[in-house]
Amino acid sequence: MSISNTGEFSFSNNSIRQDFELLTKALDASITGIIITDNQLPDNPIIYSNAAFERLTGYTRKEIIGHNCRFLQKDDRNQPERKIIRDAVEQGESCVVEIRNYKKNGTLFWNELYMSPIKDEAGTVTHFIGVQNDISRRKQAERELKQQQDQMEKKIAERTKSLRESEEYLSSIVETVRESLIVLDAQSNILSVNEHFLRIFKVSREETEGKLLFELGNGQWSIGKLRSMLEQVLPTSNPVLDFEVEHDFPHIGKKLMLVNAYRVEFEGSHKDRILIAIEDITERRDIEKRKDDFLSIASHELKTPLTTVKGFVQMMSKFMPADASDKFKSIVDKTTIHINRLNDLISELLDVSRLQSGLISLHKEAFDFDKMIKDTVEGIQAATPSHHITVKSRAITTYNGDESHIIQVVSNLLSNAIKYAPDSKEILVYTSLVSNYIKVSVTDYGMGINTDDQKRIFDRFYRVGNVQQRFPGMGIGLYVCDQIIKNHGGSLWVDSEIAKGSTFSFTLPLEEGKAE
Repeated sequence: MSISNTGEFSFSNNSIRQDFELLTKALDASITGIIITDNQLPDNPIIYSNAAFERLTGYTRKEIIGHNCRFLQKDDRNQPERKIIRDAVEQGESCVVEIRNYKKNGTLFWNELYMSPIKDEAGTVTHFIGVQNDISRRKQAERELKQQQDQMEKKIAERTKSLRESEEYLSSIVETVRESLIVLDAQSNILSVNEHFLRIFKVSREETEGKLLFELGNGQWSIGKLRSMLEQVLPTSNPVLDFEVEHDFPHIGKKLMLVNAYRVEFEGSHKDRILIAIEDITERRDIEKRKDDFLSIASHELKTPLTTVKGFVQMMSKFMPADASDKFKSIVDKTTIHINRLNDLISELLDVSRLQSGLISLHKEAFDFDKMIKDTVEGIQAATPSHHITVKSRAITTYNGDESHIIQVVSNLLSNAIKYAPDSKEILVYTSLVSNYIKVSVTDYGMGINTDDQKRIFDRFYRVGNVQQRFPGMGIGLYVCDQIIKNHGGSLWVDSEIAKGSTFSFTLPLEEGKAE
C-alpha cells in the first residue's frame, strides 16, 4: 500500500486492500479521534478524519477536509502548545501536547494530541497522523480540586455573596430585556413572566402567573405548534432554538414569534422548569420581505432600460466617426465602463433575489476544471495588467458541476484579491486534490481582514468597516459565492491576518452524495 500526493491510497494486491479496508473500519469504530494530514501539500491540510473526530469536534467531513488543524483553535492561537506542534512538523518529529480546541458550536474542549510523522522509504516525512482525546473532564476535575483545596472556606463566603448579587442583577436584566420571558413548571403552568411579556401581549401579572399557558387569555395561547414543541419536541431535544410560531391573537393581531425553550434538568428547587424566550419578529420579517421584493422588482425593472442604453453606446462605439475628438472617444469609453459596472451590480442583485426566493438552479455538466481555472485567470489578467496572477495546480481532469457558477466564484475571488490589495501586485491561485475534494485557494498580500469581520464576511450585504470608504461595493459578491459553493455541496472559508493578506479557499466534492 502507498499514499499518493493527492491523499489517495493504492494497493498491490487484494490481500493488502482487504487489510486496508479492515484497518479503515477499525479506525472509524475507534472512540478516539484520528486524522491524517498531507505534509507534501501547502499548509499541511487534513486528508482523512474518522467518525470519532467528527463527533469530538462537531464538524462534518466536508468541513474538515482541506483545513489545517489550527482551525480547531479558532481565535485562541497564542497557546505555547502551537509552537511545539509547529516545531515538530518542521523537524518531522513526534509530539504530545494538551491544547485548547473549540467545537463547531464554539464550545471549548481540552484536546490531548499525540502526533507522529509518516515517512516514505527514503525517510521523507509525507504525512502526519494525529490521535486526539477529549480530556476536558480531567482538566476540569484537576482545576476544581485545586481550587477547593486552596480556598474552600473563602469561596463559600464569596459565592454566597456573589449569588445574592447575581440574583438581583439577573432579575434586573430579566425585567429590562427586549424579549418576552416565561418560566413554566413541568405541567406548563406559568410561574413567572417579565414586564416585556405583559406589555407586548397586553395582560397583567395577576391574569398570567399561576395559570396554565394554554388557557391564558381565554385560550388565546392554545397554539397547536407551541403545544407540540413543549410536549413532543422539547423532551427529546433540549434546548429548542429559533422555533418559529405564527398566531393571530384576537386583540393584538397576527404575530410571528421566534421561540427558544430550555428545560432545566439539574437537581434542585428549579428542576423540570421550562424557560421560554419569545422574540416578536413580525416587523423584522415584513421588512426583510419588502426589501427582497424591492430588490427583485428594482433589478428586473433596471435591467431592460440598461440593456437598451448599453446597445446604444455599443452602436456609438461601432459607428464612431473617424474624425471624432479624443475627448468624445474618452467619454464613450468611460460610459461603457460604468454601464458594465452597473450591469454587473444588477446581475448580482438578481442573483441575491433568486437565492432568497429559491429560484436559482444549477445546470451540471462535466467540464475541464483546469481549463476553466486557466481561462478565468487569463481573462482577469488581461483586464488587470497592474497585477500578476500565478497559478499553481496539480492536475485535475473533469468536474461535474455548473461551470458558469464556478467561474463566477473564481472571478469574484480574483477580483476581490486585486481590489483589496492595490499596493501588492502578486496574486496566487492554487488548485489541488485533497482526498475526494477539489480545493481552490486564492491568496493576496493586501490589507487583510480582522477576526471579527471574518465571522460575518459571507453574510448578505455585510461589508468590512475599514474598507467601506475606500472601496465601493454592496457586500453581495461573497454571499453569492458562498451560496453557490454550498449548492455544490462544498465549503468556502477565509484565513487572513491584518496587513499580511488573505486566502479564500473552497472545496468541491468530486463524488456527489459521498460528501458528508
